Amino acid sequence: MSVPRFIRVEPKFDTFLNTTRPPDLIAHGFTWTEGPVWLDGALYFNDIPNKRMMRWTEATGAQVALENSEFANGNTLDLAGQMVSCEHGGRRVIRRTDPHDAAAVEVVADRFEGKRLNSPNDVIVRSDGSIWFTDPPYGINSDVEGYSAESEIGGCYVFCATPDGGLHAVATDFEKPNGLAFSPDESRLYVADSGAIKGASFPGIDYELPHHIRVFDVNGTGLTNSRVFAVVAPGVPDGFRVDQEGFVWTSALDGVHCLSPEGALIGKIWLPQQTSNLCFGGADGRTMFITSSDKVYRVESSRRDASHVLSQCERNT
Repeated sequence: MSVPRFIRVEPKFDTFLNTTRPPDLIAHGFTWTEGPVWLDGALYFNDIPNKRMMRWTEATGAQVALENSEFANGNTLDLAGQMVSCEHGGRRVIRRTDPHDAAAVEVVADRFEGKRLNSPNDVIVRSDGSIWFTDPPYGINSDVEGYSAESEIGGCYVFCATPDGGLHAVATDFEKPNGLAFSPDESRLYVADSGAIKGASFPGIDYELPHHIRVFDVNGTGLTNSRVFAVVAPGVPDGFRVDQEGFVWTSALDGVHCLSPEGALIGKIWLPQQTSNLCFGGADGRTMFITSSDKVYRVESSRRDASHVLSQCERNT
């Protein structure tokens, strides 16, 4: 059955979502959607291969917000409520002072030790203003989601850009680091490794390679005590969010998996195509927006994002 639906594993799953109403398809007709973020009463998301950013509201539907997004992928908000984006094409992390103007940007990071980054993928902001992001090779593997090129830094790292302008490689042993998020108290950092993906745009999965989420203890810009939090299958974990009680909502080949703070599967939002990411937004910050292949879905929930940055921005909309 290919109709979007909910799969309950634990009874509490029914208290997290409105499971009486199937996931609502709110936008479609794209190529590969990513980077959902709620800003100024609208949902923004990227259609990566078409190099454009979209803006959706209930009244207008999905419209083009930015014609040339340079293959932007992950988006988030900074402490001032401005959008922070990862550009595959530009091989950089930027702050958008106007999400409708491709030139209205400030560069957060584009080089590490003098060498160009690979293709920054996903990004989060900590409550101290530091910006954390992953840098896998998807934007340089081909011309589908960026521009084909060799890696200059020779690895795929997790970085932290500090408010003083420093850039620190905080984890260097990932195959392909992808989505990331902090626990509610920011004492732990979760990072997806989608190393099992063969090539660009999910042409296949090699389950002998990483398809899990790791978690670290956080001390300043230092990460310690690395361990596997959860293995995600089918497919790989891509983007994900942590809610206010520490439950992890991660993308997978079959939709969104809800994991307990201990990593146990609580339930699934089953979708018929590979899912890339999600965010919490809406007027009260409790609506879940999901980017899934060429579509975007909406699910009503009782959850809010654990991020103090995003929660504050949602309250201000």
